[in-house]
Amino acid sequence: MKKLTGLFMVVVLLLPLRSIPVRAEPAIRPAMNLYEQNTMSVLWYQKSAEAKALYYQGYYIGKMRLDEILSKWPKNKDLKPAIVLDIDETILDNSPHLAWFVLNGQGKPFTWREWFSRGAASALPGAVEFLQYADSKGVAIYYISNRKEAQKEATMKNLQSVGAPQVGADHVLLKQPGEKGKETRRMKVAKTHEIVLLFGDNLGDFSGFDQLSVSGRLQAVDNSKEEFGKKLIVFPNPMYGDWEGAIYNYNYRKSVEEKAKLRKQYLEKD
Repeated sequence: MKKLTGLFMVVVLLLPLRSIPVRAEPAIRPAMNLYEQNTMSVLWYQKSAEAKALYYQGYYIGKMRLDEILSKWPKNKDLKPAIVLDIDETILDNSPHLAWFVLNGQGKPFTWREWFSRGAASALPGAVEFLQYADSKGVAIYYISNRKEAQKEATMKNLQSVGAPQVGADHVLLKQPGEKGKETRRMKVAKTHEIVLLFGDNLGDFSGFDQLSVSGRLQAVDNSKEEFGKKLIVFPNPMYGDWEGAIYNYNYRKSVEEKAKLRKQYLEKD
């Protein structure tokens, strides 16, 4: 009897435990990594033959247009011709830095300033050949970039290392403290030269496109459609730029979750 009583007590004690449903621990959601979303854009930029072809195409169009312009240039004209080019993703390839972020996420900090200071960016297809051709024709070359003035020495060394001509302090115009956009620096060049061609990977490299909304940028392109390939030469950059800033209303301080949500909201579907 005692043995049966003991067995009964064990069964009774186990029953409540069996009736309690087992709850799995909630999975810890990994921090959202927007850099991971850049995998395909960086990969396309680095490894697609199409990206390379677009650079060759852009600089070839630039050469044809320059020849056409110079063939009609009056010898007695007061202002001499000049071309204006952006630097990053127009002349120099910074995609290895973007690839680092894709592979490392938000781990060890590695800033643009540190990357620029290395001066290790290589030239993009067709860039140096075009610049040297323009230089041989006596055309003034101005490099206007939103790199900070503190990065000027490293920037000039990098440009010189790839063979870019006319890389002097007065021809490399970087962003001054408090300055917004590039228009002031373009106007400075226009005081002494006639700007005949502009090259860039961002619409902000041209006049009239700064701080526009997504729809505003699209409309502005339509309004200037006859200038592309004629005076404005655009290169591909799916990795970053004002096209992304416009999606965030130029507020890069938005949270990762907010940015990810906005990215999806702007996608068009059937």
